[in-house]
Amino acid sequence: MSEIHIAVQAARSAGKMLRDHYNKPHHISYKGIIDLVTEMDHQSEQMVTDMLHDAFPEYGILGEEGAKSSESYTSRWIIDPLDGTTNYTYNYPLFAVSIALEKEGEIVLGVIYNPILDELFTAEKQRGARLNGQPIHVSTTPELGKALVATGFPYDAWSNPANNAAEVERFVKSTISLRSDGSAALDLCHIACGRLDGYWELDLGPWDMAAGSLIVQEAGGVVTQVNGEPFHHLKRSILANNGLIHQSMVDLLKAK
Repeated sequence: MSEIHIAVQAARSAGKMLRDHYNKPHHISYKGIIDLVTEMDHQSEQMVTDMLHDAFPEYGILGEEGAKSSESYTSRWIIDPLDGTTNYTYNYPLFAVSIALEKEGEIVLGVIYNPILDELFTAEKQRGARLNGQPIHVSTTPELGKALVATGFPYDAWSNPANNAAEVERFVKSTISLRSDGSAALDLCHIACGRLDGYWELDLGPWDMAAGSLIVQEAGGVVTQVNGEPFHHLKRSILANNGLIHQSMVDLLKAK
């Protein structure tokens, strides 16, 4: 079975499990003051890692909830087993399973599955991006003043002065509107299929960004760090958009 097929199979299987346990009581613990984790995060990660490892035992694994290969690998899976845990906990129906494949430091495959809407976003390097098998492309919104954008907030927002509040105020005053949906992976997918025009976030892990960044790029979008410098999934920030409003977003994010 090919890499894309096993990644899709793993994302769908974990997504079904999450959907089957959605809107039910969960055991909630905290990695930080407002950073929630449930038993379903761990069960989803275990399911995904088992399936990927069985199919490709020579590949490494990096998962948000602790799955990590100790050896050095030229290829590894990067997994967010439940992106949008807070949403899931509060029965807010916006969450996803995200799986990326990194080869020699570069993301070459991305799969993100939204089990509530049964939407499967996929991309392979230089092969385009798709939603449920159909090609997708970023929007053609030409200017920031006509754009719908999205963002999120760091888990230490209570104490960190770099909490994205000032940036949000600037964008609220410069765009059609702003959304904060609580799932970086799905925000990136929504850029890729034209539902959003731009998205940024200041503090993310590689599992939040790896798959979605490739999906955006393969859909014709632009992805950098928030300061406009070249993007890498091991950096902490991301700015993604349709390309037409990229410089305007960089300028607004750099403003003081």
